[in-house]
Formats: sequence, structure tokens, C-alpha cells
Amino acid sequence: MKKLLLLINPHAGKGGFRNGLGEALLHFHRAGFVTTVRFTDKHGDAPSIAAAEAGNYDRIVCVGGDGTLGETVSGLMKISPRPELGYIPMGTTNDCATTLGLSHDPATAAHTAAVGRTLELDVGRFNDTEYFTYVAAFGAFTEVSYQTPQDQKQALGKLAYFLDGVSRLPNLTHRWARVEYDGGVLEDDFIFGAVTNARSVAGVIKLKEDTGVSLSDGLFEVILIRTPESVLQLGAIVTDILANKFDSEYVMLLRSKTVRFTFRDEVAWTLDGEDGGSHREVVCENIRHAVRIIVNGQ
Repeated sequence: MKKLLLLINPHAGKGGFRNGLGEALLHFHRAGFVTTVRFTDKHGDAPSIAAAEAGNYDRIVCVGGDGTLGETVSGLMKISPRPELGYIPMGTTNDCATTLGLSHDPATAAHTAAVGRTLELDVGRFNDTEYFTYVAAFGAFTEVSYQTPQDQKQALGKLAYFLDGVSRLPNLTHRWARVEYDGGVLEDDFIFGAVTNARSVAGVIKLKEDTGVSLSDGLFEVILIRTPESVLQLGAIVTDILANKFDSEYVMLLRSKTVRFTFRDEVAWTLDGEDGGSHREVVCENIRHAVRIIVNGQ
């Protein structure tokens, strides 16, 4: 019999795991897995459990939001070989689930985690010691994901991010940065920067498939937004983003395996929507085919 570790964040999605846990266990049983269930109690538990225990299993399935998935991957990156990874999304925005084409219905996602096919997923390494699954970002709106109270996230969903973000617009901080990427260097003032391996970020930034986004090509998509000089220009930036236009004067999209940011002052970052600390220099490196994640299809 194959062994599966089910890692649950009980605080994600209003504790919605309770409604689908039995059905999830049944899917795993029918797929030939003997399942062990572990719960996280606090931030930092998922990477510790994954690093210490996942190597004893054929598959680990995490239940929670994008942060839980990112923490689980961070733990897996510390062991080798790594078991297959499944994901049952229970968070607020679930950008990773959207990118991977996973259902937001827990029972359907559990079925996929039990019998789906594997995708070799790239993972980002952040300043040598930390990892991210889909985004490392700084600037406008990046504080929202981890500063918005959990009860507001659960009650309002994506609206909580939007409302909190709009309230911060009058106080947008711009940062001078030197950005070194494969084939070039940029120096400018930016209000936002993101290193992504995703098609959806914060439920707002959408990268369509025709933009060439691949989750397994060893390259990041780097989104940079230059500082606008007026409210009208800020409005144009918002319009460009909503229209998926990333080649304008203020909004740009680059591709690179490695990207280095150098700032004049310490700048706060988020990793997969969680607090990533403040740094004057950041290096993001794409680790190709780092984990095998379960997606739709057999």
C-alpha cells in the first residue's frame, strides 16, 4: 500500500476542511493510499512537518491557502528525494489553484490529488535560504495579503484585498531599484515588482496563456510597474493591468531564470502572500522541476 500524508491548516477557508475531509479520505483510500492526518497549529508548522516527515510518504497533500502550499513546498525543498505533492485549496484567493487548473471545490480537488497526473513544477529560491511557489513581490498591495485580518479575508474574500489596497493608494511608496535580469539591467523608481511563476497574482494580475507563461520552463515572469507621475497615469496603469497589457510605458514584463534587486533602503517583501522580511538586496533563482505536483488528468 502507498502512504499519504494529509497536512491540514485548520484556520484556512473558515475551517472548510470539516465539510470535505471524509470524502477526501475516501478518494485517497480508493486510490490505494493509507492516509495519515496532521494539523498545523501556527505559522511555520507546515515546513517543519514536511521537512521532518514527508520523506516517509509516497505523497503529501496539503489543505489550506496559497501560503500553506508555499510553506509545504519550502519544507519539501529541504529533503531529497521528494514525494509527490497534492493541493486542496481552502484559502481566500487561491492563485496557485487557478494557475494549476485545480478546482476550488474541495471534494473535486481531493479527487485530483488522489488520481491526477504529475506536473514538474518550478520553485523559486529567495536569497539562498527561503523558497516561494508562485510569487515574491514588493511594493503596492503586497502588504495587503498578510496585514489584512484573517476574519476580513474570510468574510470578504478577494474584496478584502481590493478594499484594503485602495485605502493605501494615497500613500503609495516608490522605491529606486537596480534590476539585473538575464540579458539586461534596469534602474528606475518602481511602485511594484513581482517575480512570479503563475498565471494569477492576488486575483487581479492575470497572465494569459498566449503570453507564453509556463510553470516548468525554468524561467520567471518578472512584472515591474514604474512610478506614475500623476493620478491619471496611475489610472492608466490600473487599466493596463486589468487589460492584461504588460508592455506599456509604466508596466513591463520580463523573463529570466535569475533576477537580482538592489535597493537604497530596506524594502519589505512577501513570499506567496506571507511576510518575507525586509531586504536591501534580493536574488531570486528559478529551480526548474523542483517538485512534482498533482494536477488534473491521468
